[in-house]
Amino acid sequence: MSTSGEPVLQVRGLYKHFPLTQGILFKRQVGAVKAVDGVDLDLYRGETLGVVGESGCGKSTVARLLVHLERATKGQILYKGEDITKLSGRALKAVRRNIQMVFQDPYTSLNPRMTVGDIVGEPYEIHPDVAPKGDRRRRVRELLDVVGLNPEHLNRYPHQFSGGQRQRIGIARGLALRPEVIVADEPVSALDVSVQAQVVNLMERLQDEFDLSYVFIAHDLSIVRHISDRVAVMYLGRIVETGDDTQIYEHPTHPYTQALLSAVPVPDPDAREHRERIILTGDVPSPADPPSGCRFRTRCWKARERCTLEVPALAVPAVFRDVDSPAAHDSACHFAEEKTVVPPEAGGE
Repeated sequence: MSTSGEPVLQVRGLYKHFPLTQGILFKRQVGAVKAVDGVDLDLYRGETLGVVGESGCGKSTVARLLVHLERATKGQILYKGEDITKLSGRALKAVRRNIQMVFQDPYTSLNPRMTVGDIVGEPYEIHPDVAPKGDRRRRVRELLDVVGLNPEHLNRYPHQFSGGQRQRIGIARGLALRPEVIVADEPVSALDVSVQAQVVNLMERLQDEFDLSYVFIAHDLSIVRHISDRVAVMYLGRIVETGDDTQIYEHPTHPYTQALLSAVPVPDPDAREHRERIILTGDVPSPADPPSGCRFRTRCWKARERCTLEVPALAVPAVFRDVDSPAAHDSACHFAEEKTVVPPEAGGE
């Protein structure tokens, strides 16, 4: 996938801090949970950008910021050059039509009191100009068919479907307005392994059919590699490494990425014996009180005094700048070093 041309979505210096308060009658702010703390991302037309990281690193908050379900504390989210963080009313409604979301939990993201036909057709009530009123039922049937569901089931309720079928309903709802960007927040994490593969393959087919760009958020690195063109690794509110799938999976340079990859299950017993397992010590620091300098330094085996004092920039490490190598990609580490964690034959699709 080529990343030439202007990005369809650009994120610059994005912050989201949730205030911590004390008191009952007279509340005062005593701190903030820094859920997202300076994130830069680019999403190009027709590509899938995978965002991975541990639970609590800020992935889902980034997703909610992109579709304006949360208002950013600071920073820019540019859709075709327009900053959507400053929009409201009709202008925001118009942009939201082009940036839709598929939620993590197929059980709670669907209204149990609404039929499938009403759920998938609800976007047409909010954006009536997309489909004439008399044509909406036909559109809903077409969408159900596209995602692999029986169009005759549009009068059923969510509880009458399995988890995988419910997620297909959520995908159909996301497609209703023919968006350009879909933000998928861990869309397969609540599903069985066999169903996960079906849903991921469905999303790949729909991407080609509808010319979609995906922000695909997950903690399962093997699924992210299967579907993504580029990958961004998050830790404690910040991006620590970005690159294409070959750069990230076979030539990781950030210690955190290397530790994540070493934890990926490897089905091949021979490859499993030869890989290096990296065990991180300590717990993830609180986003309300992150470490100074490099946020990963409290769990990193390479940490030195410089890591305490300086925040590492997300850029190609100096040691790789003049080298024609897959290791020459952005990594926020003062002492970045290439390391093959998983043998190439084990890390493939």
